[in-house]
Amino acid sequence: MLPPASPCCPGGLQEYREYRGCGAGQHRGIEATQQLGKGPSAFIPLREIPQEGAEGSLRQLLIDALLSSGRVDHVAMVMGLHPQYLTSFWKTQRLLLRMDGPLPYHKRHYIAIMAAARHQCTYLVSLHTEEFLQVGGNPAWLQGLHCAPPKLRNLNEINKLLAHRPWLITKEHIEALLKPGEDSWSLAELVQALVLLTHYHSLASFVFGCGIHPEGGQDGGQGCHHPSPHSDGSPAAEDSLGGSGGRDAVREVELLMERMKLLQESQLEEEGITQEELETRFELEKTESLLVAPSEVAEESLRSSVLCFVEDPEFGYKDFTRRGQQAPPTFRAQDYTWEDHGYSLINRLYPDVGQLLDEKFQVVYNLTYNTMAMHRGVDTSVLRRAIWNYVHCVFGIRYDDYDYGEVNQLLERSLKVYIKTVACYPEKTTRRTYSQFWRHFKHSEKVLPPPFPCWQGVGVLSPPGPHPAPLLQVHVNLLLLEARMQAALLYALRAVTRYMT
Repeated sequence: MLPPASPCCPGGLQEYREYRGCGAGQHRGIEATQQLGKGPSAFIPLREIPQEGAEGSLRQLLIDALLSSGRVDHVAMVMGLHPQYLTSFWKTQRLLLRMDGPLPYHKRHYIAIMAAARHQCTYLVSLHTEEFLQVGGNPAWLQGLHCAPPKLRNLNEINKLLAHRPWLITKEHIEALLKPGEDSWSLAELVQALVLLTHYHSLASFVFGCGIHPEGGQDGGQGCHHPSPHSDGSPAAEDSLGGSGGRDAVREVELLMERMKLLQESQLEEEGITQEELETRFELEKTESLLVAPSEVAEESLRSSVLCFVEDPEFGYKDFTRRGQQAPPTFRAQDYTWEDHGYSLINRLYPDVGQLLDEKFQVVYNLTYNTMAMHRGVDTSVLRRAIWNYVHCVFGIRYDDYDYGEVNQLLERSLKVYIKTVACYPEKTTRRTYSQFWRHFKHSEKVLPPPFPCWQGVGVLSPPGPHPAPLLQVHVNLLLLEARMQAALLYALRAVTRYMT
């Protein structure tokens, strides 16, 4: 059931038909999309986004999204490159925003606004401002955080920490919010708020990481700054290298595959690495991450539409390990795991959402088409694990049974820069940052463009289908989104557990 004031579905359906160019039997989808901001992404060429050929389960999925929220937004269109994930994402977001839960609908959208504002993501702020009003929210609250009720304002501190330095969250932060009084939170309300905050912090990473364009009628650009403020060249510009550059790129792909194969073989041989050595390799990777920083970009003044929801705007991510400073204790993943602790706590206090979050984490972590550029039958599990664990590493989380030496072998510096930028300070993402990582996939595609039946096996036919590069890069962004969300949730839920015990 939709809340009574949700967007009108028939109107949204008509908007979608016009957007896709399906009216009067004509196929004007590409033209219509170009008129509404040149496609959903500033980074991904429009031709790579599912268009008229997207049928079957993807088409049904977009219709379901339309019926649940009255729109098919640009985030959904880009995520549609991976329909299996989009299915899980939409089920989770629908539960968070539109199904029964401890918090009223308008407060859920206001919390989404607060979360997105921490990363200057006017795309999401604008989207949920509209939704907030449609479900009966008080327009006065939109003048800024100072106009919201004290109960919501009290979330500001934990919102700030979850967005930028979640390792600083303690049981005292939880206790302060639950302390009896007129503006206190119930435990169930707080858990829903924590899930919403981490969901939208991470979704802001995806918005910036994929260069999502504003919706028709929104003001702004990717994420939404004015179209690509830190970019150079036209949207979704192609790489200029060809000839020998392309052949070199093919070799780079082959070398990466060789390293993956060697790591998989060494794992099978179970070479005895001591716990001390594994810990040393983690500390080395954590220290080396200090050298991985985003490109210096001109600081932009925050728009008043975002700044009014932000207190202490100078507060941001700082490396978990900093030179000359004592680092907080490393979060040992085995001491507080999602599977054994976080999942059951959320399900107990906010039924069903734990199961949906777990499904979403599993889908993206295991998602593979067993391809790499022009190669088929490739086991990419070690690469996916390296990306996931590197995100957790920069947030101070260590897996005792993982060899962090694999990260350096599999993730080139440009990819590390991109991962850390999108996960830790997404508002600093540039088109150059996006285009620099895994450039060899784009080059190898130009040298030997293969058929890429990525939709097979998930019930979707899309001739001509998307090319490998955007599929891989969107997949990286989905891994970043979910790894970041899980990391922040683990810190928050550990604090809740400590409060309860």
